[in-house]
Amino acid sequence: MGSSGDAWKLKDHPKLPKGKTVAVIVLDGWGEAKPNEFNAIHVAETPVMDSLKNGAPEKWRLIKAHGNAVGLPTEDDMGNSEVGHNALGAGRIFAQGAKLVDLALASGKIYEGEGFKYVKECFEKGTLHLIGLLSDGGVHSRLDQVQLLLKGAAEHGAKRIRVHALTDGRDVLDGSSVGFMETLENSLAQLREKGIDAQVASGGGRMYVTMDRYENDWDVVKRGWDAQVLGEAPHKFKDPVEAVKKLRQEPNANDQYLAPFVIVDDNGKPVGPILDGDAVVTFNFRADRMVMLAKALEYENFDKFDRVRVPKIRYAGMLQYDGELQLPSHYLVSPPEIDRTSGEYLVRNGVRTFACSETVKFGHVTFFWNGNRSGYFNEKLEQYVEIPSDSGITFNVKPKMKALEIAEKTRDAILSGKFDQVRVNLPNGDMVGHTGDIKATIEACKSADEAVKMILDAIEQVGGIYLVTADHGNAEDMVKRNKKGEPALDKNGNIQILTSHTCEPVPIAIGGPGLAPGVRFRQDLPTGGLANVAATFMNLHGYEAPSDYESSLIEVVDN
Repeated sequence: MGSSGDAWKLKDHPKLPKGKTVAVIVLDGWGEAKPNEFNAIHVAETPVMDSLKNGAPEKWRLIKAHGNAVGLPTEDDMGNSEVGHNALGAGRIFAQGAKLVDLALASGKIYEGEGFKYVKECFEKGTLHLIGLLSDGGVHSRLDQVQLLLKGAAEHGAKRIRVHALTDGRDVLDGSSVGFMETLENSLAQLREKGIDAQVASGGGRMYVTMDRYENDWDVVKRGWDAQVLGEAPHKFKDPVEAVKKLRQEPNANDQYLAPFVIVDDNGKPVGPILDGDAVVTFNFRADRMVMLAKALEYENFDKFDRVRVPKIRYAGMLQYDGELQLPSHYLVSPPEIDRTSGEYLVRNGVRTFACSETVKFGHVTFFWNGNRSGYFNEKLEQYVEIPSDSGITFNVKPKMKALEIAEKTRDAILSGKFDQVRVNLPNGDMVGHTGDIKATIEACKSADEAVKMILDAIEQVGGIYLVTADHGNAEDMVKRNKKGEPALDKNGNIQILTSHTCEPVPIAIGGPGLAPGVRFRQDLPTGGLANVAATFMNLHGYEAPSDYESSLIEVVDN
């Protein structure tokens, strides 16, 4: 598509009118699973979502939100909020995160790119540091990719390698950190046999060390900086596997919140602080929890905490984590080129847009929705409202989060008559679901349902249309399951709580007084997924979607 106005002109839908206010509501982490006591959505009082599900069958269905449907490598890959909102906004499926990295590693292209060449300059005299999440969850990183990168870096001249490993327990089972660290140690031992000086230098739990997001708590990044760069941490060990085992024995310890540690030599000196002349690669492919560290590593005039010592390094991300900030400026794998998003099309066709969420998901209804692009397409036609999230607490402490405030702002936007589309993200099911607190998650789902009611009531008042969906599953299944599908038990006979996303489908519902008669979900798209949603709401605005978009989920039958 060229930049001329005509190229952006959308065709009118032959059977659907223009000019109705459309609310697009994304319930974060709201999947569909069998009803049982561990399905927080089922247990919660959710009269609004229940009425959508049990209302007209042609106005409610399930769609896929994981695996290939959102551009991930396999059907075992659970969806996440970033790729989910990319698909919802882009209307097409783009190879994402892990898949991009897999392709670059498999082809060897990763070693030919500018990013790798940039860090390679340090291999002769300096150390290559790899920082990231030690996990096979496939949400932020994957252990097999780290193993390939270690092997490839060594084959391409890295003589001294240090790994700064963050333990997971959020996208994978708590306690899996020990096995992952053992696997990593085996890989490093194989490199040592070949004469490469390769070892783990530091570690800590992802939620306590390094992997904060949206500038919620810079102390998390500082704890990582102190261990990784300065070689300082409250705990010192000679062996990383022992470090994880020991720290897990502390009261209330878990993988997500493991205390920071450094590995020291026989003289008690840290084996791998980051020094002048070193290269650093952050190997997570998912952006949100790497941006803050990237700023600390890359920005000269950085003021979020005292870095004490700022080594002169060459730093690259696995991917570029923020396209607008161009951060980091060097990266090993190029991002998917997501162009011509639904948001840009609608704005260029005069559709006035309001987007709102609280801090933790604000980027999802703006940046990710718009194809990893910050800012407005047209400030005159768009308004983005961010409501500050609670900080300094875990989300199960206040499970209502800001659902009510988001709903109030959205209601006011609808009733103002200034907008043709309002799109919101209600984060409760996901953010509280991640804490593993079932009781709080049940309350979170109730709050999200109340917020949906307020928005739908406003749509009712203005004679508008609603489309309610989700980006991936989480709250609908809060336990780990065995092969028979029964709740899995730990060695003490306790049920193992599931804190990660799921591979369950998500609901989509349409309705409202403005919905033209005869509109229903098509029967011939059983495998529909999140990427089909954009064409669907473009239809609800009275437009045909561009020809290369995934098909709309709706049709109009003549009554």
